[in-house]
Amino acid sequence: MKAQDLKNSILQLAIQGKLVEQKEEEGTAKELIETIKAEKDKLITEKKIKKEKALPEIAQDEIPFDIPENWEWVRFNDAVLFSTDYVANGSFASLRNNVKTYKEKNYALLVRTQDFSNGFSRNLTYVDKASYDFLQKSKLFGGELMLSNIGASIGKAFIIPKLDIPMTLAPNSIMVKCIDDVMTKFMRYIMLSFYGQKLLKDFTAGTAMPKFSKTQLRNCVLPIPPYEEQKRILAKIEEFKPYVEKYDVAYSEVENLNKKFPVDMQKSVLQYAIQGKLVEQREEEGSSQELYEQIQEEKKKLIEEGKVKKPKKLIEITDEEIPYDIPENWKWVRLGDIFEINPRNTLNDDTNVSFIPMTLIEDGYRSEFSFETRSWGKVKKGYTHFRDGDIVMAKITPCFQNLKSAIMINLENGMGAGTTELHVLRAYHNISLKFFLWFLKSPIFVSTCVSAMTGTAGQQRVGTDTITNYVVPLPPLEEQKRIVDKIEEVLPHCKQLVK
Repeated sequence: MKAQDLKNSILQLAIQGKLVEQKEEEGTAKELIETIKAEKDKLITEKKIKKEKALPEIAQDEIPFDIPENWEWVRFNDAVLFSTDYVANGSFASLRNNVKTYKEKNYALLVRTQDFSNGFSRNLTYVDKASYDFLQKSKLFGGELMLSNIGASIGKAFIIPKLDIPMTLAPNSIMVKCIDDVMTKFMRYIMLSFYGQKLLKDFTAGTAMPKFSKTQLRNCVLPIPPYEEQKRILAKIEEFKPYVEKYDVAYSEVENLNKKFPVDMQKSVLQYAIQGKLVEQREEEGSSQELYEQIQEEKKKLIEEGKVKKPKKLIEITDEEIPYDIPENWKWVRLGDIFEINPRNTLNDDTNVSFIPMTLIEDGYRSEFSFETRSWGKVKKGYTHFRDGDIVMAKITPCFQNLKSAIMINLENGMGAGTTELHVLRAYHNISLKFFLWFLKSPIFVSTCVSAMTGTAGQQRVGTDTITNYVVPLPPLEEQKRIVDKIEEVLPHCKQLVK
């Protein structure tokens, strides 16, 4: 339950007579309604408000829930002194011609729902004296209840603050005057409760531009408690407020944890995988030293055959470069020891190949991409080259941090080219490409590469030297495969947590 739902639930209990006990000595709501009627008749006699048509009796099927015996179901208009939306009814038609608005402080404040519904806005609207006089029937004095009656703001209700400045009501609002502050606050809570919100939404259902009228509002039925019980209900709501605020903070923290937890789980799985902690080691699978020697033999052979260029000799790995412990049968190597970095392709110009801009490489913990088809002659210059079996990874921020990387498979004629903002890793020998793709998506690889990025803000890149000399753990081949199987078994469960 969100904090707002908790607030609404408290208000719903309040308007159903379930938040505080009833006390016989506090009288009945009927007495309060009679007091309101007497005050209203007085205002009519003094010609301060107009006499209105009598409202129909409340039918049994209009009553949505039970209330205590000393409460009363009454129509909205019988619970208040008056309600008005004068601006929208009479003078609003010529509002543009007769009212000038200002952003700087002027004679009077034009009270709008968006400015006051969640405290004071810094972007208030003012009018001059001539405009204020034109809107004289909409004058506000502070303490009135204001309801928004149009569009997405329907359901907002707040009490006009008492300010040391003349005020007038903006269009698309209904102002409600109650007998006193206690009744005003209670009426506001009714309108903010689940029941009150449903009433307002039901008024406007099915319309292109939602709006309800003061006539609809005046006829809705509300539960009214005795006056003294209203005071105790208001006090109880105030008592609950600090606890609701604490709940709101705690709920937000839990929500953030829930959002963060699945991502942290995915990162942890990959971290365990590259540290040799996700599956057990098996003696019969040999050691990574044997695999490393096979890779070097194949690399030497490819160089001698002219299939790859002879790379620069890489320096020995120092103890200071080793970030964490790995199993005894694993070996630390540099990426440039086992991959050709950013190779080039050679083929006929009229051969169709796959063309992959950055937007066609999916991000996150997956290996997915799509491509366009172009002739090799159109893409061989000015683009990155790759082929089936290569790993490609974004090198520019934020694509790199967003894990835009994938294993190239099923390319057009097995070949492709794409954005220059990619690094390409082509294995010298048979290794698990999926294992190393997961390594490239691991948090430690991403974080260390980010710290080594160069370039201006928004255009930072992971350099070729960083990738070539990056120190990675090399497990035995069969263990690489088992690690990949375990990752692919566990990660979908993490995705379910995201949902």
